[in-house]
Amino acid sequence: MTSQIRQNFHQDCEAALNRQINLELYASYVYLSMAYYFDRDDKSLPNFAKFFGDQSKEERVHAEKLMSLQNERGGRIFLQDIRMCDFIETHFLDEQVKSIKQLADWISNLRRMGAPQTGMAEYLFDKHTMAEEGS
Repeated sequence: MTSQIRQNFHQDCEAALNRQINLELYASYVYLSMAYYFDRDDKSLPNFAKFFGDQSKEERVHAEKLMSLQNERGGRIFLQDIRMCDFIETHFLDEQVKSIKQLADWISNLRRMGAPQTGMAEYLFDKHTMAEEGS
């Protein structure tokens, strides 16, 4: 059923918004799983957990803004099953590319500090570098 408020809103735009909404939600889901991975008792890296938790919230906020826009334009929101999204393999959004680069840099620094042999590198990195990110 077509919305009463739909004007000059092409179906391709509606479909593109739905794809982006699903990508943002998928990114949020991945970041959330990473946040709780670092929050586990055997990892105990609270600043890593906070960083990824914040990233998850940011992606969810993006999705919510797009869903509001979709409703304001008279479009319909179609959410996909998370398992069907092909986010990482086919869609590298600028924000995610920057995050991946930052993570790769951090991993390089951790390796230079002796990770994962001692555990001290991860602890110090979490305490200093990740704490600065959360500030």
